[in-house]
Amino acid sequence: MTCLSDIDLATLHKSRLEERFNYKLTWQQEPTLQQYKQINSNHRQPINDINVLNEKFTKKLQLKNQENFFNGCDLYLSSKEESNNNNYFSFTTRRRRSGTWPRTRSLNAPSPFQQFGPCGRIMKNPSMVMQIQDPASQRLTWYKPPLAVLVIKKMGDKDVLAPFVQLVEWLVQEKHMVVWVELGVFNDPVLKKDKKFQDIKEKLVTFKDGRDDLTGRIDFIVCLGGDGTLLYASLLFQQSVPPVMAFHLGSLGFLTPFQFDNFQEQVTNVLEGHAALTLRSRLRCVIYRKSEKHKYSDLQKQQYAVNCDSSAECGVPFESASTFEHENVSNKSALRQCPSEFMVLNEVVIDRGRSSFLSNIDLFLGGKYITSVQGDGLIVSTPTGSTAYALAAGASMVHPSVPAILVTPICPHSLSFRPIVVPAGVELEISVSPDSRTTSKVSFDGRNTQELFHGDRLQVTTSIYPVPSICAQDQISDWFDALAECLHWNVRKKQKCLDELSDLTASGSEDTLDEFDRSPDSILDG
Repeated sequence: MTCLSDIDLATLHKSRLEERFNYKLTWQQEPTLQQYKQINSNHRQPINDINVLNEKFTKKLQLKNQENFFNGCDLYLSSKEESNNNNYFSFTTRRRRSGTWPRTRSLNAPSPFQQFGPCGRIMKNPSMVMQIQDPASQRLTWYKPPLAVLVIKKMGDKDVLAPFVQLVEWLVQEKHMVVWVELGVFNDPVLKKDKKFQDIKEKLVTFKDGRDDLTGRIDFIVCLGGDGTLLYASLLFQQSVPPVMAFHLGSLGFLTPFQFDNFQEQVTNVLEGHAALTLRSRLRCVIYRKSEKHKYSDLQKQQYAVNCDSSAECGVPFESASTFEHENVSNKSALRQCPSEFMVLNEVVIDRGRSSFLSNIDLFLGGKYITSVQGDGLIVSTPTGSTAYALAAGASMVHPSVPAILVTPICPHSLSFRPIVVPAGVELEISVSPDSRTTSKVSFDGRNTQELFHGDRLQVTTSIYPVPSICAQDQISDWFDALAECLHWNVRKKQKCLDELSDLTASGSEDTLDEFDRSPDSILDG
């Protein structure tokens, strides 16, 4: 049996290491070992140990520069980095630090090593290139100074009126920006009597939801109110979303980290590009209707009369069960005229509506049948929505930077149906089971309620257009502060230490059983 010496093993390992570098396993433009040696030759202490060389080379590969993340904004990159972008090993990560931004470590998992043992490795697939931006390094910068700002206020709340007037007046007069507001704001009776607002009213640009398209017109969004204002901002932009700055003037405020006390300073910092971002992923939901006409039994006709809530949800008024066929055709055509694609920031909910029957929903993942949901319904949510309806249904709380989709049943008639978390890249398909006794209702972030008939399909995937939510501090601090302040996460009285328990510390090891036996008698005597 031939044994290899240590020198032969080192030579063999070195040759395999060079072979791995030549294969370019990690990046498409990976430098060779000779180039790496030439760079290290400039150091005072050249690296001779091949293990140290391997370790240092692996660390260098983790500093790969990433692409832009959405239209209109980019991650901060210094001019020196841009000039040295062609030279990979001269690239060093430099980020603009401003305000309270304690950059400590990456929020991404470590990049897995792609070679397994001396010979095994991951097969190269040029058609699939994954670039993961570190969430902790996501900073906002502007290609050009922002000019148009959309101000969204909570409707029907008198406490928001005074801050709204202050903000709009300051943006128009001090920052000389074009301010967009919703047309319904002008109908507020209190604002009609406000002299400051009347002076700047003519300088505002109005829009109406459902009529005007704001795509490409807005540079910056400011929300005044609760979490619903951020959901409404997401609804207005079905594609690229401008950066959103949300002030806490509502009830819960889980998604609104900013306080309005010093809004001038905070807005100025954002306009100057000093802000951290949380990219909140959204779900792209598409409804595919069955082409052929639906045929209903007498039982389903009666159930239709119960499920048809109002003309807003059904599309046409419902008069009686005798006109069911005519109403069904009109209802079906009305549903087809409604938008069949929605962007969801929190969740899409499929439930049984007003039906008294058990909901029966089939769930597919990547075209493969997974399970049937028998219960009140199903929640498909984003990590942002994990602290909304899904939280009440028993799902785990997931940080918004985690790429995932949450699937949570609503009151399942099963003892073993637990909520699950699937990768963000999968494609979910939901349909009413053929054996279901009733249809299902589907809503998107609590809006646009529609009915899913037998044969209809709801496809849910992760959208490429996230909501760039501006952080007050950073991605980690904002989220945990919201958990503590809004949900009182893990709040309980602290357990006392042993030194504070007088009844335990008073009893020493020299106490006898007779003394403990006499203690109850002494209490009774007292």
